Amino acid sequence: MIDDSAGPRRRNFLKSGLALAGALAVPAAISAAIGGEPRVRGTLRASSFAPATPTSPRVVRPELMKHALTALGRHADAVRHQDRIAIVDFTAPSAQARLHIVDIVNGDSTSYLVAHGSGSDPAHTGWLQRFSNDDGSNASCEGAFIASDYYVGKHGRSQRLVGLDPTNDHALVRAIVVHSAWYSNPEMLRTHGMLGRSQGCFAVGEGDLQTVFDQLGEGRMIYAAKV
Repeated sequence: MIDDSAGPRRRNFLKSGLALAGALAVPAAISAAIGGEPRVRGTLRASSFAPATPTSPRVVRPELMKHALTALGRHADAVRHQDRIAIVDFTAPSAQARLHIVDIVNGDSTSYLVAHGSGSDPAHTGWLQRFSNDDGSNASCEGAFIASDYYVGKHGRSQRLVGLDPTNDHALVRAIVVHSAWYSNPEMLRTHGMLGRSQGCFAVGEGDLQTVFDQLGEGRMIYAAKV
């Protein structure tokens, strides 16, 4: 899950200019998403029931992108693959495609529907109200995660997540994972106007799971926040 060649990898990461530490130096497409023209090329996986546009014209909001890249720099020692990053924008409602997988090199991105935990939205409004790292809370937690190994459980093929921050370091014990669920399918938007809720996991649509796994793989970072 965590490569032991941490020192060289961190040095290489810092040399690449992707870390937001001191001066910000990122590829042109990502730099544009942070503060320049909205040049990030987004490809939204939409259906007739999914939103027709990303969360914002820049796909990932500039402030959220800054937080995500800062986290990537802070946890560079633990992130084995830094070519892509998954960013979950919990400021957006569940009716919007708010799981963005961003190619750090060229700025391309693909966005997916993803559910939040029932403990984060007790009244089932479609909006995340709070985070929790507590076992039994059924809430989503925030921060940086490492996408770890795959297994087959009660939700079928799933991917374990390792929390890297104090706000999500119980993720592995809580079994906060990436899995698919019927309540995250786009059809839910037609019938309910929002997705269903997980027990804190990142639940994506059944038709999107394999593509998400293919793009995310093992050893990449997921960053989830509401900023």
